[in-house]
Amino acid sequence: MILVFRIIVLLLFLSFQFTTMVSATSSLTAAFTRDHQLWVKNGETEIQLTEDKYVYSPKWSYDGRFIAYLSGDELGEKADLFIYDTKEKENYQPYVSVETTNFKWSPVKNQLAYNMNGVLNITKMEEGRPYGFENVALGVSDFEWFPNGREFIVSSRASLRPTGWGPVPLYRVPIDANLSEQQVKPLFTLQTDQDLFAVSASDFKWSSDGKWVSFLATPTASLSNDSNTLCVLSSEGEDFQVIGNMLWYQDWIKWAPSANKLAYISGEGRFFVENKTTTIADIPTSKKQKEYTPKGYVDLDLEWFSPDHVIVARAKENREWDEGPVPTMFTELYEINIKTKQQKQVTFPPKNHFDLDPQVVDSTITWFRQHEDRNKGEVWLKEGVSGQERLWIKNVDAAPTFFTKSGNP
Repeated sequence: MILVFRIIVLLLFLSFQFTTMVSATSSLTAAFTRDHQLWVKNGETEIQLTEDKYVYSPKWSYDGRFIAYLSGDELGEKADLFIYDTKEKENYQPYVSVETTNFKWSPVKNQLAYNMNGVLNITKMEEGRPYGFENVALGVSDFEWFPNGREFIVSSRASLRPTGWGPVPLYRVPIDANLSEQQVKPLFTLQTDQDLFAVSASDFKWSSDGKWVSFLATPTASLSNDSNTLCVLSSEGEDFQVIGNMLWYQDWIKWAPSANKLAYISGEGRFFVENKTTTIADIPTSKKQKEYTPKGYVDLDLEWFSPDHVIVARAKENREWDEGPVPTMFTELYEINIKTKQQKQVTFPPKNHFDLDPQVVDSTITWFRQHEDRNKGEVWLKEGVSGQERLWIKNVDAAPTFFTKSGNP
């Protein structure tokens, strides 16, 4: 009887674990690419959305009806903007031809903004979906929507003069500016000197309360491969702070979900083998920064799991490497408690595999698992830090883009 009772308890426990995982995955919706075609997975159902394109960079609209993406070629010499309408089940272009690599959905409605050869445009609406365009501003290097969805923060590239590089200007531009110079308001001017040399500002990201925006001050191309300057600016442009130096990977910068804490991977040098440290700055008191990567390791990606916990992709550093092929960094996911500084490993990839691109959807942790000799990978997930690992999507080109009601990357 005791043995039978134990078996029943075990079966009930396993049933509960399986039910919990199925419940978690049934609410997940992700856009991804497989063999360079666009797919969507909703719960356990996969649907192929394109057949004859070379797709990358899918992005969800704020309500999940539309997916904007780029269709180009293998050499990266062409990038046309397309939209998939999940309601009408149709791929279409928002205009006859839109070549761009920089496009972003409004945070409050189904309107798309994109930078085309320095011209910032927004889509109009036609029959309930984004189509056509209106010009907003000229001379744009990079941009981001304000959280209110009614205006943009815009940067222009510095000018090279006989005396050297000029400053990098930032502007506040309403969406209905329609190329009017009078509508464009200066927000901040980034002065460059020996301590902060930059020719452009990019990768704008807002804090959860919309009071601060982070961005990278980027020097000329060769220098930016080794170091860029992470900065923050108040929404009114009155308070500017330099946070630290890092590489130009935008996924290495993440605001906390409910506090003005900025997590980033600090460190200079283009190679991942050393000097890449998870650092968290309290904004605006950025001088009280804390580092969480233990000696002998490097962190190569990060994501907030909760207000007090961060997930990082971590590998052993490789200071011995000096020349030849760059070694593969076999990253595994770790959880950091930023209050207690306690840390523990949460994923355990097989030999010659590595885990990266952690993402959190509600309480579900997802990541991209790849073999060192393969270009493709798999999407894995687990419910919470202590949950059971589960394979969710096979044979994908890169980490997926999840649709979340609270916002999209």
